[in-house]
Amino acid sequence: MHPIRIAPSLLAADFTKLGDEVRSVEAAGADWLHLDVMDGHFVPNLTFGPFVCAAIKKVATRPLDVHLMITDPWRYADAFLDAGADLLTFHVEVAGNGDVGALLAHIRSRGKLAGLSLQPNTPAAALAPWVEQLDLVLVMSVFAGFGGQKFMPEVLPKVAELRRLGFRGEVSMDGGIGPNTIAAAAAAGTNAFVAGTAVFGAPDRTARIAELRALARS
Repeated sequence: MHPIRIAPSLLAADFTKLGDEVRSVEAAGADWLHLDVMDGHFVPNLTFGPFVCAAIKKVATRPLDVHLMITDPWRYADAFLDAGADLLTFHVEVAGNGDVGALLAHIRSRGKLAGLSLQPNTPAAALAPWVEQLDLVLVMSVFAGFGGQKFMPEVLPKVAELRRLGFRGEVSMDGGIGPNTIAAAAAAGTNAFVAGTAVFGAPDRTARIAELRALARS
């Protein structure tokens, strides 16, 4: 059994005081810090690159969970590993652009955790060739790159399917995670939960993270 982990998504933080925001959610009980990297190609939005990741690393004491929503993770993986990523996840949907197994092996050779992510319309079976190389699977419960979407409960059976495929690592879920959805995600077998506005928008972040953790454990 993997521990319950709450990973606030820094995309929902106040970027005018990012260091303070990192300290705030760490003090509130965050287990990981989730960084959504978007390239304007794989998804239509742009977010931050390795320089911002490196700046966050200077103040962070929790692991950086970096999610590459990009077309060419082979080109940029080392830049994010150098910048301080502790977990590095990229999308199985870009598998046709390079050698997935080689990149997973490279990430792990650098002493970091390697993950693959699934869009809501991608079946768990797409990960079958690499389950032995994966430390983390990130199941998207909304489509990557768009804010304000509602949680898609139809993705929940993927977690059990991943286990049937032989995956034994950590299962993370990202998209619409909050007090009304985390229990269902946990019941499906998820152990790591990416929450953006549910944490950063809460009036009491410590209480909110404690609430999310309690709901997941229940």
